[in-house]
Amino acid sequence: MANFKLAVEHTLKAEGGYVNDPDDPGGETYKGIARNRNSKWPGWVDIDLHKNKANFPASLDSDDALQTKVHALYETLYWDKVCGDDIDDQDIAESIFDFAVNAGPRTSAKLAQISVGATADGVIGPNTIAKINEDDKRAFLATFALAKIGRYVSICEKRSASRKYFFGWVRRTLEGV
Repeated sequence: MANFKLAVEHTLKAEGGYVNDPDDPGGETYKGIARNRNSKWPGWVDIDLHKNKANFPASLDSDDALQTKVHALYETLYWDKVCGDDIDDQDIAESIFDFAVNAGPRTSAKLAQISVGATADGVIGPNTIAKINEDDKRAFLATFALAKIGRYVSICEKRSASRKYFFGWVRRTLEGV
């Protein structure tokens, strides 16, 4: 069975730290947690308090209570939603989880389901888990990577301001293969 702690560390490296990019529809983000999409996340209180301290935003990474909140959000809203604990292969679980963080759990689930020939309803259940666990690892990761890149192309076609993120998204995808 896959391990959340390993997966989240991999994803957090890709997500980086504190960013407030005006072109990002998520707005202010910390370790990939978008304030516009997670406005009630209790970590924002901690972050707002840090803004008045010296060494912001670097000071955020040494706040253990904040890091616990980051991990809890990722486990509940992403890892659990893609049934990470039920996936046998760590690399496959990390790829599905990481894309869930980047594109949403339903989108990640749908692309994973398409990759294994399951019904693409956006909810990973026992049938999808069985197909993922039975699939050839290399074939799944390659198929899933191509599907992710296709999704990124679609995003950039619909929203030109997102084009600046495209190569980073592709690099992130390929590093996970």
